[in-house]
Amino acid sequence: MHFEALVDRWLSRLALEVGAAPRTREAYAGDLRTFGAFLVAQMGDKVEIERIGRETILGFQAWEASRGIGARTQARRLSTLRGLWRFGQAEGVLHDDPLAEIRQPRLPRRLPGVLAPAQVEGLIEACAQSPTPQRDRALLEVLYGSGLRVSEAVDLRLDQLYLRERALRVRGKGEKERLVPLGRAARGALAVYLDGERARFVRTGRVDRVFVSARGHGLTRQAVFALVRRLAARAGIEPAPSPHGLRHAFATHLVEGGADLRAVQTLLGHANIATTEVYTHLSRAHLARVHEAHHPRDRKAGPRRGRKAGQET
Repeated sequence: MHFEALVDRWLSRLALEVGAAPRTREAYAGDLRTFGAFLVAQMGDKVEIERIGRETILGFQAWEASRGIGARTQARRLSTLRGLWRFGQAEGVLHDDPLAEIRQPRLPRRLPGVLAPAQVEGLIEACAQSPTPQRDRALLEVLYGSGLRVSEAVDLRLDQLYLRERALRVRGKGEKERLVPLGRAARGALAVYLDGERARFVRTGRVDRVFVSARGHGLTRQAVFALVRRLAARAGIEPAPSPHGLRHAFATHLVEGGADLRAVQTLLGHANIATTEVYTHLSRAHLARVHEAHHPRDRKAGPRRGRKAGQET
């Protein structure tokens, strides 16, 4: 079977039977197009997939590295290829797996920068200067108050709101649903926006997205990124955070406040606790400050710091 034919079958299976999200399928398709371009350059058109061996995969990795492709992107593309080969084996098309003995690239541990509570407050207050203050405040309160991904926020629909119960039903990665609490500030901002600006923007009942533009269309991820940049400029926050920075702030501030890591994992919709553990590293400096402020020995030693021995306090 040709490589392209197996790719088409797998992507169709993901769409029709597995129900993978459109963005996930697009990412897989992009990775496979890149690998396909490498195959054409090395082996010509219409490559039989059985001809692709371990050396081909290693050559692809070397080609990626020579083009300056980072370890995270390389790791993702290898994961995509592993998925394709697993599908081929399950279909009985493939027997050997050239990726079996190839390790994933070692990823650098990159900790995201975290907005301080005062900076989050500054972003939210900057909404008052926006042309759509009610919508923008409601959006930021939901991103920070419930820890949603930006894609989850823009896809949020009216039937996923439970304002009385102060909860949201969120559809996350892999189409998995979770219930997340809706804080009082977020609930209040949403109620004002739904009865105010949204009611004016949407003149028909056909739009079910919660967050809409002034023309009544659903917001895009790009529009939210641009909005947060504008609000950061008004609030004097540099460098400007992404909308995902509010999700990081949500998780970090919960951990710093003593929240259980498993609870934070559930709220964020992380499949693996290891993904959530990054927030324990982010809050390490905060924990050191708490220890210094509250441990009896640190409290006793604190006033003497920076003084010469024997000097009175």
